[in-house]
Amino acid sequence: MSAVGDPLAPRRVAVVHDWLIDYAGSERVVAEILRLFPEADLFALVDRMPPAERAPLGGRPARTTFLQRMPGVAKHFPLYLPLMPFAIEQLDVTGYDLVISSNSAVAKGVIVSPDALHICYLHSPMRYAHDLKFTYLAAERGLVAAALRVVLHRLRRWDQQSAAGVDHFVAASHYTALRARKAYRREAAAVIHPPVDTERFTPGGLREDYYVTVGRLIPVKRVELLIEAFRELPERRLVVIGDGPLARRLESTRPPNVELAGRLEPDAVRERVRRARAFVTACVEDFGIAAVEALACGTPVIGYRRGGVAETVTGLDASRPTGVFYAEQSAAALVEALHRFEAEGARITAETCRAAALEFSPERFRARFGEFVAAAWAEWRRGAGILN
Repeated sequence: MSAVGDPLAPRRVAVVHDWLIDYAGSERVVAEILRLFPEADLFALVDRMPPAERAPLGGRPARTTFLQRMPGVAKHFPLYLPLMPFAIEQLDVTGYDLVISSNSAVAKGVIVSPDALHICYLHSPMRYAHDLKFTYLAAERGLVAAALRVVLHRLRRWDQQSAAGVDHFVAASHYTALRARKAYRREAAAVIHPPVDTERFTPGGLREDYYVTVGRLIPVKRVELLIEAFRELPERRLVVIGDGPLARRLESTRPPNVELAGRLEPDAVRERVRRARAFVTACVEDFGIAAVEALACGTPVIGYRRGGVAETVTGLDASRPTGVFYAEQSAAALVEALHRFEAEGARITAETCRAAALEFSPERFRARFGEFVAAAWAEWRRGAGILN
C-alpha cells in the first residue's frame, strides 16, 4: 500500500518510532514501512542515528521531542526512561489520517486525532515493566533498585492505559501477541513477522569448528548460561559477539574456550555466523532476528524452545529441520542439545535453513503489512462514513 497516486489512500501518514540511535531490528521494520509510505513523516523521541546508518530510512530525519536536547542522551538514553511517556505525548500528530507506531517502549502512546486510524506494530510490550521486570531488577541494588521499582510500576500503568489509543495491534510474533493479550487484554489483529535482511545474510565460506551467538550482553539474553554450558565442554569453542553492561564480568569469569569478540562491524558478524557450526541462544525472544539471520546464512540454530525462536526454527522432529531445541533453560539442557546436534545434525542442510529464512524477507513483510494496512484503512473509512 502506498499513499502515492491512490485517491483512496490516506493523504497524510505519520510513522512514530521509539528512538533512533542505531540501526537494528526494529529500525528495519521502520525502514520497510517508510518504503510502503515514502511521503510519510517520521517521528521519534530522539534521533541520534549516525548518518552512515540512516540510508535505509531514506536519509530523512525524524521530528523529535525535548529529549533530543538533553545532555548525554545518546549514550545514557535509559536514564531518561521516566520522562519518555510524557515526551511521547508531546509529539503533535494531529492532522494525520493514518498513524503507524513502531513500539517496544512508548511509541504507541502518541496521541492521535479521533478521526485518525492508529495501527501499532508491536515488537514487544514494554519488557521491563511487565513480565521481565524482575530480570532487569536483578542487576540493581539498594536505592537504585528501590527507585527503579517505583518507576517501573508507574510505567506499567501508563503502558496499559496508553494501549487504549491503538485501533489495531500488529504483533511481531505469536509470542508477542500472547504477551500483548496478558499486558493489555487486547487481541492482535494480525501477526506479521519482522523483515530480515536476507540479501546481506547469505551462505558463504567454509565451516569452522566453533559455535556462535550474537546479542547485547544484558541479563535477559542469558549469555552466562551459554558460557556455563561451554565451561562443561572445554573441547568446544564458543564465540560471543556483542557488547553491553555485563561484558566486564563475563570477561573475568569466562573459560578459555569462550571468546568475547565484542561489537563487530556488520560484515565481520556475517562472516563469523556463516562459518560457525551452529548459532546458539538461551534467551526468550519476541522474535529473535539474530537466529533468523543465522538461518539465512545456512547456519543451524540451537535454541530454547520458547518465544519467537519456536516460530522460526524447526527441530529435529520435523521432516526438514533447521535446528535443535531444548526444553529447559539450563546449562545441562543446552549441553544435551549440543550433543544431540553433533550426533544428528547432519540432517540439517544449509539449503533448508536458507529457505526457512526467506519466509521473512523484506519483500514478504512489505506485502503482508501493506495488505493489512490497506484493509484496515478501507474498513476505517467505511466506519467513518467516508466510503459507501
